[in-house]
Amino acid sequence: MKIGIVCYPTFGGSGVVATELGMSLADKGYEVHFITYKQPVRLDLLAKNIHFHEVYVEEYPLFQFQPYELALTSKLVEVVQLHKLEVLHVHYAIPHAYAAYMAKQMLKQKGIDIKVVTTLHGTDITLVGSHPTYKTAVEFSINNSDVVTSVSNSLKEDTLRLFNINVNINVIYNFIDSKKYPEIHESECNRSALATENERIISHVSNMRPVKRPIDVVEIFDRIQKEIPSKLLLVGEGPEIEKVELKTKELGIYDKVIFLGNSNDVNKVLCYSDIFLLPSETESFGLAALEAMAAKTPVISTNTGGLPEVNIDGVTGYLSDLGNVDEMAKNAINLLKDETLLNEFKKNANNQAKAFSLEAILPEYEKLYRNC
Repeated sequence: MKIGIVCYPTFGGSGVVATELGMSLADKGYEVHFITYKQPVRLDLLAKNIHFHEVYVEEYPLFQFQPYELALTSKLVEVVQLHKLEVLHVHYAIPHAYAAYMAKQMLKQKGIDIKVVTTLHGTDITLVGSHPTYKTAVEFSINNSDVVTSVSNSLKEDTLRLFNINVNINVIYNFIDSKKYPEIHESECNRSALATENERIISHVSNMRPVKRPIDVVEIFDRIQKEIPSKLLLVGEGPEIEKVELKTKELGIYDKVIFLGNSNDVNKVLCYSDIFLLPSETESFGLAALEAMAAKTPVISTNTGGLPEVNIDGVTGYLSDLGNVDEMAKNAINLLKDETLLNEFKKNANNQAKAFSLEAILPEYEKLYRNC
C-alpha cells in the first residue's frame, strides 16, 4: 500500500508520532511519502520505502501571510497523481485536514478516489480549532474525512463537546518504539557528567509554550532542591524559555539547571532522570510522559486531558490539580526520599509503557487503512 503522511516537521508530539508511524510502516514494506514544508526532525531519509516531498511557498508581497494550505493542497494533488497514493494520513487538523479535503475534491475530478485519514492530536482541537476563526472549517474537514482518529478518549470527548461531529472517532493511542529504550546499564548512563553522586536528576521535555507551564516546572524543582540535592534537565526550545531562564536566576538556582535545547536523544537524557515533571495546562495524551515511563522514569504531572490514561496515580507517578506546585513537589520529594518506592514506581512506569508499544498500536493503523 502507498501512504502519504502530512504532519508538522517539528519536535512537537504530533510530528514525532507521525514520523515514527511512517518509518514503522516503511519497515513493514509500505511505501510512505512524507509531505510537508521541511524534513521532519526524526525522519531517516536513507531508510527503505521512505520518500520526502517538500512544500514550497512562493513569497508574494500581496500576501501578509503566505498561503501554506494552498501550496500544500497543490503538492498533495501532485504527489498522489505521480506516485499513485491510496491513503492520505493527515496529522493535526489545522490546516492539514482542510488541505486534504480540497485535494480529494480536485482528484475526484480527475477520476482518482484518495482516502483521507485525519488524526486529531490536541491543541488543534482544544485551543486553536475551537476558536471562532477556524471552527467552521475544522468541523467541516473532520466531518468530510473518510476516517477520524484521536490520540485519547479525553480528546475524543473534547472534540464531540466542542464541535458538531457526525462521523465516528476512533481512539488510537500514541505509541513509543520500545527498541529505542533498551535496558541501559549503569556504565552506559553517565550521570556523573551532569550531577554528583549524591544529587538527584529531575527532567522536563516540551516545546516550552505557555500551555506546558515550564515556570511551574522551575517552581516545583526549586522546592525539591531545597530538600534534596538535585539538578534539573530542560529539553526543548520555545517562547517561554527566556522567562524560564530569568526565573531560575531570580530563585538563585540557575547553576542547578541545565538547558539542553532541542534534542533527538531524549531517550538518552531520560536514562539520567529520577523524576519527570509535566505540569501542563492540558495534554491530549502526554507523549513526553510516555517516553519518560519507557525509560523507567516516574512522572509527576497534572490530571488534565489524557494524562490519567497514561500516568496512573500512585502507581507510575502522581497526578495533581493544575497549578498545585506544592503538592507536585511534595509527591516528588517523598518518592525521591524512599529508594524502595522509587524503584517500584520505575518498574511500574516501564510496564505501563509497554501497553503503548509500537507492536501494540501499529496493527490498529494497518487495519484502519485497509478498511477505509
